[in-house]
Amino acid sequence: MTDTNYFLEATYLIASILFVMGLKSLSHPDTARRGMLMAAAGMAAAVLGTLFHPAINGWQGYVWIMTGLAIGSAIGIPMAMVPMTAMPQRTALSHAFGALAAALVGVAEFSLRGHSLGPVKVGALGFEVMLGSLTFTGSLIAAAKLQEMMRGTPIQFKGQHIVNLGIFLTMIGLFVSWQLNTGAIWMFYSMIGCALVFGVALVIPIGSADMPVVMSLLNSYAGLSSASTGFVLSNNVLIIAGTLDGFSGFILSILMCKAMNRSMSNVLFGGFGAIIAEEGGAVGGTMREVTLDDVAVQLAYANQVVFVPGYGMATAQAQHAVRELGNLLEERGVSVKYGIHPVAGRMPGHMNVLLAEANVPYSSLYEMDQINPELPTTDVAVVIGANDVVNPDARDNPKSPIAGMPIIEVDRARSVVVLKRGKGKGFSGLENPLFFKSVTGMLYGDAKTSLTNLAQAVQKV
Repeated sequence: MTDTNYFLEATYLIASILFVMGLKSLSHPDTARRGMLMAAAGMAAAVLGTLFHPAINGWQGYVWIMTGLAIGSAIGIPMAMVPMTAMPQRTALSHAFGALAAALVGVAEFSLRGHSLGPVKVGALGFEVMLGSLTFTGSLIAAAKLQEMMRGTPIQFKGQHIVNLGIFLTMIGLFVSWQLNTGAIWMFYSMIGCALVFGVALVIPIGSADMPVVMSLLNSYAGLSSASTGFVLSNNVLIIAGTLDGFSGFILSILMCKAMNRSMSNVLFGGFGAIIAEEGGAVGGTMREVTLDDVAVQLAYANQVVFVPGYGMATAQAQHAVRELGNLLEERGVSVKYGIHPVAGRMPGHMNVLLAEANVPYSSLYEMDQINPELPTTDVAVVIGANDVVNPDARDNPKSPIAGMPIIEVDRARSVVVLKRGKGKGFSGLENPLFFKSVTGMLYGDAKTSLTNLAQAVQKV
């Protein structure tokens, strides 16, 4: 082994260790920032090592590499500068580009040396291209739904499951047939075509309100596609990084399904997120509107206040305003906590990221299982743009489409204030009985404006 090979393997080993340590650190908010830095350092090490790969043919090879890096940087830097409200769709685009890269590498390898690949690498190549292609189109659809470039509600038609199953079986049939006859080029490209169509069919029946699971699952698909690319290229660091990404995303998908009370098979075959027409009975009563001054007095004289953020906080960019209000209440001796539902927002950890951006201490963030026991002794629960994750129908109404979904039980608090833009039903289209309960007061308006005005009103109490 040459000195170059030793350096290459050493950098790949360092990169792999940093990836594992970074992923481990991401498991807790206190170490998440450090984990991201370690993962970034690992990727830098992997890129550096690859620049010394013996397969690079002279300066022409480096020209292509630098050109690719320049183009990627020109696209990636502006994409990284999006507001936090656009982070879910930006993440979906990252999944799309990563999956497309894996698929294109597979196509290139098939074109250049498909005839000389052994059966194991042929299988890995087919899996890489198939999974990368469906992840590419599925991620684009997810990004379009999140950006509201297309309808966010589920797109369904009669016989959809049969059509999806037909596309899936055709894709798998082409994959198996091509494995038995790798010279049949038409099978290879037909498989890619089916995968691209299946990616669209997989995501269109999914509503925007269920995007956290979709994002996690697409992340898993992209990672597994990258791991398969590593097998084809005999690249150890790509195998390790892709496997870590793929299986961590898959495990997270399972946890997210549990949080939403959905089966994994329902996720894998699409169609989840659809709202059943019958909700199990109409919601009676009227919504009680409250004023800023009333809420300010409640908050100022409370012993404990729990803020429960949802996607409405993200769209209003109200995370800094809620932190300012929380600071004012703490200065008055009020205990302030933040209850975080695992699927609040549009991607895993969305609320955690927003509140961290506003410098809310990690110690003030409470997961659903931690905050629920404290709600009966909470004076005021403030719901900021959340709907399904606080909907008591999930607990009390077996006919509800979200029956059995674990929720943050704000209705058990002594008083509830809901910050909401208007009287609409939100993304899911479900009515929320919480809004009609006697303990609940509705404060209408933009969440950021309402919170800012509340902070000013609390100072006057």
